[in-house]
Amino acid sequence: MSGFVKIRILCAGILLAITGSTSAQTAADKTAAAAAEQQFAQTLAHDHGLAAQDILDTLAKARYQQSVIDAITRPAEAKPWKEYRPIFVTERRIADGTAFYRANAALLKRTETDFGVPAELIVTILGVETNYGRITGRYRVLDALTTLAFYYPPRQDFFRSELAQLFLLRSPSFPYAPDELMGSYAGAMGWGQFMPSSIARFARDGDGDGKVDLWNSLPDICASVANYFIAHGWQKGGLVAERARVAATARAVTPAGLEPVYPLQQLADWGYAIDARPDPMTPATLITLDGPDGAETWITFENFYAISRYNKSPLYSLAVYQLSRAIAAEVAAESTTP
Repeated sequence: MSGFVKIRILCAGILLAITGSTSAQTAADKTAAAAAEQQFAQTLAHDHGLAAQDILDTLAKARYQQSVIDAITRPAEAKPWKEYRPIFVTERRIADGTAFYRANAALLKRTETDFGVPAELIVTILGVETNYGRITGRYRVLDALTTLAFYYPPRQDFFRSELAQLFLLRSPSFPYAPDELMGSYAGAMGWGQFMPSSIARFARDGDGDGKVDLWNSLPDICASVANYFIAHGWQKGGLVAERARVAATARAVTPAGLEPVYPLQQLADWGYAIDARPDPMTPATLITLDGPDGAETWITFENFYAISRYNKSPLYSLAVYQLSRAIAAEVAAESTTP
């Protein structure tokens, strides 16, 4: 027997072992998932008055998606700020945002007036999250959430809660069948990428037609994003982030998170100063990023924390803010051009 044939036989045996092991594990997963689905349906029926069999019939339409598990378990690439910003804040993004702002200026300004959230921030979120509705997700939300709710133990409680909310969303104001909705691998939907719980809590009917349409109605989309920020503490006219001047004798500060917990005056006393002059008792915190010329320290405020509720990365929040300011500057420049 040649060495090549031996290798082929060995590989075939390994593949058979792997396949058998995978099939056995999948069977066990399916058994556990079926039991969990039964309990899920009974709990949802008991707590909210839905028909358990209707829930199970809908879950039976769901299809397990291995690519969903792959996507959520794939380690995110951690880039330093000096590499992240040039990818995120680009001339193309600024141009696209400016064009979208210009095309929808009346609606955006009306939304800004109604909610107090800057139009350019709404524009930036829509551009960053889905490229203005061009990339809203290729998964059935039912498939994604069922896969994560019953086949991803690390976050099964969260995704079962979101799956339950998916069943509870259907109403005259949100008249979409759970098995028809499309979204991201994590179950986020629409231009603003709202999870079911966010739709339930923050989505708004901006055009007054009695329905919330986060895919086709720009008034609904813009009002919902603005309301999301208001609900997460956005302060009209408040500061977002300011580059800090760090004294040579500055005290080392290592905040636990992005929530503003230090009075601005305290940060100043510790050696961190900014040019802006808000109330000295304004809550703030610090972030330090690896910039192109070394460490950058920023003092961030409640509005920065509100942005972070979309994505907990401080890089995301700062890039969104800087991109929004760049878009606003372009819009202002266009309006003053003769």
